[in-house]
Amino acid sequence: MNDSQFDTLIVGSGLAGLSCAFELAEQGQRVHIIEAAPFAGGRTSNWSDAGMEVESGFHKFIGFYEALPNLLRRARIKPNSMLTWEKTFEIRLPDGETAGEFGIAPLKSPIKTITGAFTNNDIISPADKASLMPFVAEGLKLLSENPMELDAYSVAEFARKHGVKDEALRHVLGPLTSGVLFLPPEDYSALVFFGLFAPGVPKFYKMQIGGFNGGMTDVMITPLLAALEKRGCRISLNTPAEGLSLEDDRVTGVSLQEGGTLRAANVVIATEISAAKRLLQPPFGGEAWYQPLGELPTMPDVTIQLELSEPLLPQDRVTFGPGTCIGSFSEQSRTTFPHVPGRVSMILSPPDEFIDMPDDLVFERVCADADKLGLDLRAKAKDYRVIRRPDHFYSVRPGSEKFRPEQRTPVPGLALAGDYTRQPMFATMEGAVLSGRKAAEAVLGRELS
Repeated sequence: MNDSQFDTLIVGSGLAGLSCAFELAEQGQRVHIIEAAPFAGGRTSNWSDAGMEVESGFHKFIGFYEALPNLLRRARIKPNSMLTWEKTFEIRLPDGETAGEFGIAPLKSPIKTITGAFTNNDIISPADKASLMPFVAEGLKLLSENPMELDAYSVAEFARKHGVKDEALRHVLGPLTSGVLFLPPEDYSALVFFGLFAPGVPKFYKMQIGGFNGGMTDVMITPLLAALEKRGCRISLNTPAEGLSLEDDRVTGVSLQEGGTLRAANVVIATEISAAKRLLQPPFGGEAWYQPLGELPTMPDVTIQLELSEPLLPQDRVTFGPGTCIGSFSEQSRTTFPHVPGRVSMILSPPDEFIDMPDDLVFERVCADADKLGLDLRAKAKDYRVIRRPDHFYSVRPGSEKFRPEQRTPVPGLALAGDYTRQPMFATMEGAVLSGRKAAEAVLGRELS
């Protein structure tokens, strides 16, 4: 198959690939996106798994994101119509009784934001709250002065160095690492921790968390695909790539597992990191530019998603469960999955413990820890799925940052996109969109305004 009528071929239909495609199409390029799965969206997708609607992962939309909402607005998608904004989050301790509500929307819910910070002393005492201040101040200072030094520390190491008390580490920092990117503070880079939260400091007034009003493919990805098709893009699902085609050291296309080759003047690899390595290693594994990417470690992620006979909690909002395997979770029966009486998605931490565990044992472990949080999960559970990905995320452990590649490569005709590539928002939806824009700039050979 010859596809030379397209200027750019993008492998992968996650937010990185769609962002790149949108920018190139806006500049008049003819773009073809291929996707191995039968649905688009990558790590921001939903599908039916043997009759149960599931999502690729537990995602929330952060109010201070800029690149993602800007992309959506340009595609004529209104973020407020696809999201329900949450004004509070909850922390539950594993004693079966203690829970605290914290406000996260200074403009929409100022009283709860203020009172949440100054109360909840049974979750974290005033002295423990105070112990966080030097940690935050020094972390933000080092982030601006020498960010790579921060990547030498885990969050726990940096916290202890600056006098954070154990209760603050367990009840505050633990949820903010394991509940966001899966890993406990002992394994989570201080650079990633401060790098993700620093953009929210000057935009604190914009802080809020959005839950999706439906599956992410349905409410975000499908409208993006429609906007791309209006701009002349072609999207081919069920089209897995086999390898890269090269002529005279230039990438000229992609060979397909089903046979044939798609050709284009430029190829953008916009898959998750493990798939990118599988495509790039055979032709470039011996080249110096590829070596850091080849050494960039990956990490697993595991969620359990349950349909319930009734809602588990009275609100659809983020809840953290420090001291348990439940890093974070949310009731979703009023927002993302309103077709069932009750629905929760839970991030499991640390993921290495669950990646090979049989589903029934995962369910038993989660139910036991839910009991500790005062949640009667077992009695309400009607069905569940364990969603595992062994190596789709680059590792946010200390020391990984130096291995992340740029979007521009020294190989003519080849660019990279994906949150593992170098951009400041790490492994987030915002980071994926930023990487796609940078990949488009690499293809065009100039910065976009």
